[in-house]
Amino acid sequence: MPPVFSHGADQEAQRAEQPDITLCDVEPIHVPGSIQPHGLLLIADERTLRVTAGAGDIEARLEPDWLGKALDDLLRQDIRGLLEPVEHSSASAVSLVQVRGQTETFDVSLYRSSDLILAQLEPAPQQPAASGGVLTLLDNAGMKFARAADITSLCQDAALLFRELTGFDRVMIYRFLDSDAGCVMAEAQAPELHSFLHHHFPASDIPRQARALYVRNRVRVIPDVAYVPAIIRPATAGHQLVDLSDVTLRSVSPIHIQYLKNMGVGASASVSIVKDGVLWGLVACHNMTPRNLTYDVRIACRALASSLSRQIRAKEEAENYRERLRLRSAEDAIVAHLDRHGPLDQPDPATREDMRQMLGAEGFATVRGQQVELTGICPTPEQVLDLAAWLDSQTRIEAFRTNTLPALFPAAEAYQDRASGVLAIAISSDEASLFIWFRVEHLQVIEWAGNPHKAVPRDPNVALTPRASFEAWSETVRGKSRPWTLAEVEAAHRLRNAVFEARQNRRLQDLNRDLAATLADKESLLRQKDYLVKEVNHRVQNSLQLVSSFLNMQARSVNDAVLSVQLDEAQRRLSAVALVHKRLYRDDNFETIDLGRYLEELCQDIQGSMGDGWQKQFTANFAPVLISADRAINIGLVLTELIINANKYAYAGLPGPLSVSLEQHRSRFTLVVADRGQGDHKPGAGFGTRMMKAMVDRLGGTIAYNEASPGLQIVITAPIEETGV
Repeated sequence: MPPVFSHGADQEAQRAEQPDITLCDVEPIHVPGSIQPHGLLLIADERTLRVTAGAGDIEARLEPDWLGKALDDLLRQDIRGLLEPVEHSSASAVSLVQVRGQTETFDVSLYRSSDLILAQLEPAPQQPAASGGVLTLLDNAGMKFARAADITSLCQDAALLFRELTGFDRVMIYRFLDSDAGCVMAEAQAPELHSFLHHHFPASDIPRQARALYVRNRVRVIPDVAYVPAIIRPATAGHQLVDLSDVTLRSVSPIHIQYLKNMGVGASASVSIVKDGVLWGLVACHNMTPRNLTYDVRIACRALASSLSRQIRAKEEAENYRERLRLRSAEDAIVAHLDRHGPLDQPDPATREDMRQMLGAEGFATVRGQQVELTGICPTPEQVLDLAAWLDSQTRIEAFRTNTLPALFPAAEAYQDRASGVLAIAISSDEASLFIWFRVEHLQVIEWAGNPHKAVPRDPNVALTPRASFEAWSETVRGKSRPWTLAEVEAAHRLRNAVFEARQNRRLQDLNRDLAATLADKESLLRQKDYLVKEVNHRVQNSLQLVSSFLNMQARSVNDAVLSVQLDEAQRRLSAVALVHKRLYRDDNFETIDLGRYLEELCQDIQGSMGDGWQKQFTANFAPVLISADRAINIGLVLTELIINANKYAYAGLPGPLSVSLEQHRSRFTLVVADRGQGDHKPGAGFGTRMMKAMVDRLGGTIAYNEASPGLQIVITAPIEETGV
């Protein structure tokens, strides 16, 4: 619901009848075509410096024959030389030495406007302000500003100092509000004058383009509101629309002049308070009779305003810092409590009270689905659910805030006394889950300097006129709460992010617990599997050992030499198989083994069974090759067979030089067994040879016999992995 005013329905009708007051915003106040007559203006061509136009009583006060003369001659100074150092500078004005006129002395300033040079001449004081006194005032002002406890006391000190510096009857520190209206924060005035302290002025009193000029031209003076404008002449020069934005003498809008007359003001001065490039406020000076501010006093005013704006910035930043520090401390405590106790979106009553107090709210609510928990002054649960359904679409990404909820959500009119302000955050992306802070209606009685809703003619052909009355006019505003500060909104954002992060952490913890339980189950299964593998390996080893023992006993018990040799060969083959099982268990890897290490141990076992003489005859070089256990068994049996053949055929059972090597070439391995025996001792067609050939074929490899003269080199090549063919 829009603000309700105490003056009733007749005022609403009056407001409906008024025209768009922003018509004032398009008034071309920067090109008035005239100046205030207490000074002079000379307009010269930038290229030739010849004066082509001017304003004011130039003939009587400076030079009768001024038109067409060089600016250097009129001002008796090297104008081009003074302009060159600042030609490309951002400085808008160049101050010259004083110039003597017919009967008075002038302070001179130069400005650029497009391709023109504007020379402003204003009367210099007969007794300039003592520089020592001005510097002392500025120095004392700086110390007093620094000691001010807050912005209100700072502005009050500033009002007193500006009145001392300017001598005006009334000085007001006027601050612009978020609505562009203004409020008098501090005032220093003559005892006989009534006060405007805490009075508000509507935004239309200072149009938009006037505010822009206040940022550009920091000090403006109207020495006499009854002045008659001095027109730029001659008209044939075509300079009536020259931009006078930077010229202090620029003539003022007739609407503003009438505005000052309606206030009973005889002279006015405005000093801009600019903070971070933005117009924060004004030092508004009023005098009941005509009064001027000379150039040196204006410079002092500008310096004092700069000092004031720096202190305003410092105190606002300090205040924001203290507020952020308090919010951070409260926020950390709340997040820590939420993280330790219960569901994140359903804090306990004590935590809800802390959350309410953290943001200075009168009420706080949590909404999860259809569940509502309330703390402090809040609407009813049904009203909160209705509001939450509307808020849910507003708070998915950012916090939602307003201090005029009834104006945005008409249903809130029913409970605007309890919830005119709302700040809400969504704390879950899975379901409707909200934290909502409520601020009660803050009935505000605004004292206006006159009725801000004055009736003005709707006819665009009728000239706009300013308000005629500035008597105190009260307005009661309803349906609004105290506004939420930026620091409070940021704190709500951080709380929302912290809740999301805490929820993610909880989910990760739950996942980690589930994963840990799964891993524990897997470890248990692995231990059972390990036990079974040990048991199987133990039994396989026992069985192979038992068979090997039987073969050994059988070999010793027979008298047939051929049969004894065959039994020895079978025992060696059995040892090759047993060694693979032994290595598989020892490496805790039941799928692949290092073929090089396996063949090296196999050769050592075979050497032990062939006698001590063979250990010095063996030369082995095995590269590491990872290979499946099944293929390793086949290769082990092949190598055993080749060593048995070398022992039997190359050296007739006696020790002799024997070299074995293993190399990897990309995806294939090469096993080479070479002896230096005499004669042709290639394997025949016996059982061992047939078994070896079958093994190599099973590996998908080839076997080659190369005469070494003396001796025989046997080369076996096969893929490391099974090709599937």
